[in-house]
Amino acid sequence: MLALNNVEVVYDHVILVLKGVSLTVPEGGVVALLGANGAGKSTTLKAISGLLAAERGEVTKGSIEYRNVRLDRLETSRVVGLGVCQVMEGRHCFPHLSVEDNLLTGAYMRGLPRGERAAELERVYGYFPRLKERRNAQSGYTSGGEQQMTAIGRALMARPTMILLDEPSMGLAPQIVEEIFVIVRDLNSRERVSFLLAEQNTMVALRYADYGYILENGRLVMDGAADELARNEDVKEFYLGVSGIGRKSFRDVKHYRRRKRWLA
Repeated sequence: MLALNNVEVVYDHVILVLKGVSLTVPEGGVVALLGANGAGKSTTLKAISGLLAAERGEVTKGSIEYRNVRLDRLETSRVVGLGVCQVMEGRHCFPHLSVEDNLLTGAYMRGLPRGERAAELERVYGYFPRLKERRNAQSGYTSGGEQQMTAIGRALMARPTMILLDEPSMGLAPQIVEEIFVIVRDLNSRERVSFLLAEQNTMVALRYADYGYILENGRLVMDGAADELARNEDVKEFYLGVSGIGRKSFRDVKHYRRRKRWLA
C-alpha cells in the first residue's frame, strides 16, 4: 500500500536527516516507526505527507509510493486527496474553534452537504464519545487527551485510507494513551484504516502494531514483527533499560556498542 524506497531527506540543502530509509505498510496494517527523539521519525512522516517543504526540507533520493502513485512529487493537498492524512505531533488543534468546528475542518476538501457532514460527525463521535460531550467547548481549553482525540477525529472526517500518527502518546497520562491506542486498533479492524505510528513509547506501540521499524540517527537499524521486537533483548535494553540481568541505566550502554550491535 505504502512503500518508501531508499529515501534520503535533506534540510536547507545541507543537513542530511534520513539516510536510505526503506519501509512498507501493507493494506489494513498497523506499522510502528520507533526511535529516540531526533531519530527521524517525524521527518519520515512529513516526507510521506508532503509537509517537508514548509520546513525547507526535500526528498533528494529514493521514492515514496502510495498505491503505485509517487507521493514525493505531489503537494500535500493532493496527498490528502489520495487518502493519506497526517496527525501532527503535539496535536495542533485550532484553539479558538470549538471541538466540532475543528472536526468539520477535516471534511473541508470533501465538500459534503450538511446532511452528510452531520452523519460523518456522528461516525467520529461513535469512536470518541467524549468529544460529543465536549462538542461546543473551545478546543484550546480541553485536555491534552481530548485535543489528541480531536486531531485524530479531524483526520477521520477526511475519510482516509491511511493515517500517519506522530507521537500520539506525547504528554498524556498512561490511561489516556491506552484509550487512544485501543481506538486506533478499533479503527483499523472495523474500517480497515492503515496506520503508520511514529512513537517513542516502544512497548505500547508494539503491543498494538503488527510490524515495527527502528530508526537511529536517520537510518533503519532493525525491523520485524511487533511481538518479536517486543521480546528482543536489544530493544528491551536500549528502550526500557531492561536486560537479561535486570534493570540498568541507559547511560551504561555505550553508543558505539549499540551501533555495532544494531548493524551486526
